[in-house]
Amino acid sequence: MRAILIRGGYARTAPSPSPGPPSPTPEHDPTIADIPNLKVPVTSSDIAIRAERLGKTYRLGKSQPRPSTLAEAVLQRLRGRNAPTTSAKFNALDDINFEVPQGQALGIIGRNGAGKSTLLKVLTRVTAPSRGRVEFRGRMGSLLEVGTGFHPELTGRENIYLNGALLGMTRAEVNRQFDAIVDFSGMERFLDTPVKRFSSGMYVRLAFSVAAHLETEILAIDEVLAVGDAEFQRKSLDKMRDAAKQGRTVLYVSHMLQTVKTLCTSAIVLERGQLVHEGSVDSALQAYSSSFERYAADQADPANRQGAGGIRFTRVWMNEDHIASGDTFDIHFELPALQHPLPVPDYWVSAHIVDDDGVIIAQCDSRLNGITFDSGTHVVGSVAVRNLWLKPGSYTVDLFVCQWGPIHDIWDAACRFDVLPDLKYAATATDDALANGLVLADFQYEVN
Repeated sequence: MRAILIRGGYARTAPSPSPGPPSPTPEHDPTIADIPNLKVPVTSSDIAIRAERLGKTYRLGKSQPRPSTLAEAVLQRLRGRNAPTTSAKFNALDDINFEVPQGQALGIIGRNGAGKSTLLKVLTRVTAPSRGRVEFRGRMGSLLEVGTGFHPELTGRENIYLNGALLGMTRAEVNRQFDAIVDFSGMERFLDTPVKRFSSGMYVRLAFSVAAHLETEILAIDEVLAVGDAEFQRKSLDKMRDAAKQGRTVLYVSHMLQTVKTLCTSAIVLERGQLVHEGSVDSALQAYSSSFERYAADQADPANRQGAGGIRFTRVWMNEDHIASGDTFDIHFELPALQHPLPVPDYWVSAHIVDDDGVIIAQCDSRLNGITFDSGTHVVGSVAVRNLWLKPGSYTVDLFVCQWGPIHDIWDAACRFDVLPDLKYAATATDDALANGLVLADFQYEVN
């Protein structure tokens, strides 16, 4: 085998070549001859991916200091591009260390903004790490975003070849897998239609089908499967499960924790760009759930919350933290009056009810009641949630302050409450009668 290590970048360990002409030595390999500081690591043959001290830093928007006087404004104008600027740095990933054995399916979980997609993009070489290194064994196929590698003016048939080439497939490989790709996607009728006319679900079907049939040792999948319909999601999960059984390594990012539990053999938990847990899927899900309390306390400080910051909640609360399914409950909030109102003074509030798997059960947006708020007025308001038959368990409330364009405040886990198991159904049944579905329903069977 041949292994290549680049400090602050990537290492690739290729499988042992089949009998034939000898592989070129590093000194004569044109793909690496001009790369400095090459070393050959001692790599265990059963490790597919190894990340060491991996980090990714972004520079947030540069801006010139805002002038407070006419003289400063004139001086800034004269300086033009040479004027001093200020910028901030954001660590999307910081000191990430883990290993993935060959043939394992690794789940990557965490709240929004934890760094899951960034990690996957670094591992798949969409973006380079700022520090640290990655070693991987074999080729990697990926499906990161809807439509990645697709040209809107080309037909579905043409994009299969284009996408396959971008993923590293030869034309012979695409020809060999073409019928299987088309059959799996169920897109035969639309193969000669330009993909600019495809829906997002059609994009996902075709793109996943190409990636799933790529003969690689590693397959990386982001959240995009949530776009497909339920039937295609089941097919895709079965395909990834089969890939893992065949010895391929699968990386899977998802907020749908039940699919992580079904598919993956191990998992890692990210929080604010740092790896906070690595282990079995059950232990990772438990660590993820326990992180809610720490995260909620952290989010109480407006400086730690996401959003543009034009106006932020000062207080959010619920009078009850235990309710029965179907009961009305109130979410109260308070927002300050700004001394200098926003350029467009009106804004609205949106509340998301989220279960412990990170699934949004309901969105309650003040615009749907025809209500907006004035940024120059002190607001103490509430939203009453009615007729929501939540299943027994724990839930959180995420709150947003929004305008057309900016989202000023994102308060994740602003409140947490539990739904009691005393259901309103007249009869009792075993747990399997309630096992499926996201919410309960007000229904009645009748017999004529």
